[in-house]
Amino acid sequence: MTKIKVHSKALEKTIGIDRVIGEINGLHKGPTLIFMGGIHGNEPAGVFALNRFIESMRHLRDAMYGNIICLTGNLGALREGIRFHDEDLNRVWTRERMASLSQSNGIGSNNEVNEQREIFSIIQHVLDTHSGPFYFFDLHTTSSETIPFLTVNDSLLNRDFTIQYPLHIILGIEEYLDGPILSYINELGYVAFGFEAGQHDDMSSIENNMAFCYLSAVFTGLINKDLVDYHHYHDMLAKTSGDVQSIYEIHFRYLIKTGELFTMETGFFNFQKVYKNQLVAKSDGKEVRAKNDGRIFMPLYQAQGSDGFFTIKKIWKPFLRISAIIRKYRLDRMLVLLPGVKWIDHSKSGLIVNKKIARFLAREIFHLFGYRSMVIDKNHAKMFYRDASARFEEYLNQPWITH
Repeated sequence: MTKIKVHSKALEKTIGIDRVIGEINGLHKGPTLIFMGGIHGNEPAGVFALNRFIESMRHLRDAMYGNIICLTGNLGALREGIRFHDEDLNRVWTRERMASLSQSNGIGSNNEVNEQREIFSIIQHVLDTHSGPFYFFDLHTTSSETIPFLTVNDSLLNRDFTIQYPLHIILGIEEYLDGPILSYINELGYVAFGFEAGQHDDMSSIENNMAFCYLSAVFTGLINKDLVDYHHYHDMLAKTSGDVQSIYEIHFRYLIKTGELFTMETGFFNFQKVYKNQLVAKSDGKEVRAKNDGRIFMPLYQAQGSDGFFTIKKIWKPFLRISAIIRKYRLDRMLVLLPGVKWIDHSKSGLIVNKKIARFLAREIFHLFGYRSMVIDKNHAKMFYRDASARFEEYLNQPWITH
C-alpha cells in the first residue's frame, strides 16, 4: 500500500506513513521487538510516537542487542480518522479467519481484510527471518479520559514480563473480546500485550507511548537503560498511577447489540468507582445500571465500537502467586476428576464443562487453574488453557522470567 497521510490533533501536524514505519537491526544478536500503532484509525498517537521513537533509536544501533520493527495498523482508517471502515481490524484475528486468510492470496472482501492480509504477511516474514525471543506491543488510546495502563492476556509469560512496568495491569480481557490481534499472537506462544496511553487526542498520549517504548527496549534487553534516560521515562509513567501498581480483572462487559442505540452517561473515566445500581448508560432510551460495585473501564464515548463499558475489580496479589504455582505444576489436570468436567480433546489444551453438573465450580476457580472460558450454550462452556502454546523455552534466559 502506498504512503498515506495521518493527522494528529494534539500536534496539529500531518505526516506521511507506510505499513512499516521503520526497522533497525542492531549490531548485536538479541530479541526482536514488534510495535504496532493505529490498528484503530482514530488512534493516531501510537503512530506518531513510533515514528519519533524509531528515528531516535537509529543512532543507538551499534549499542543495540536485537531488532526493532514498528508497524502501522489500519492505514485506510487512519487516513480518514475513523476507527474502521467495514469491520474492526482488532476483532478479526480468530482461528477461523486466520485459517481462511492463510489459504487465500487475492484481494479481500472488504478494506479490513486487505489490511489484515498485509499485516499478517509482515508478521510471518518477521518470525521467519528474525531471531527471537519475540515481543509484540500494541499501542492504543481511549475515547474517555484515562491514566495509562496495560491490557494483558493472562499467560504466565505475559504476567512475568509486564510486572516490570510501573503501571496498572488489566488481566483477562481476552475472555470478553473475540479476535484481537494480541490473542492471536499469544496463541502462537509469544509475549504480546497492549498499552493504553491516554485519550485519543491528548498530547500526553504521544509522550506516554514513547516512554512505554523506551522502557520496553530496556526490559527486553535490547538497550542498556543508561542510554535512553530510563529513569525519566519510568518516573513519568509511574506518576500517572500514583507510584502504585495494581492488578485488575474484568468482571463484566456490556456488549452493544446490532442496531442498539447506546449512550454512556457523561463524565465517566477509566478506574472510576461505580456502585451497584448506579446509572451508567442508556440503551434505546432505557436505563443501564451497574450490576455490582467495581470500577468502570473503557466507557464508550465514540460512534464506532461494540463494547459499551466494562467493570473491573482488583485482584488479591496472593491469588496470583497461588495461581502461578498451580499452573507451573499443571495441577489443573486434577479438574477432570470432578463430575461434569472433561478434556476437550487428546491435546488436553482445554476443558468442556457441563455447568448443570459442575455448577459448584465458579469462573474464578478456572482462572486460578489458568483457564479462560467461552460459552457454548446455557449448559456448557469451553475452557482454554492460557499457557497451552507458551514458548517458555525461548524466554528461559531472560532476566525477567520467574517461572
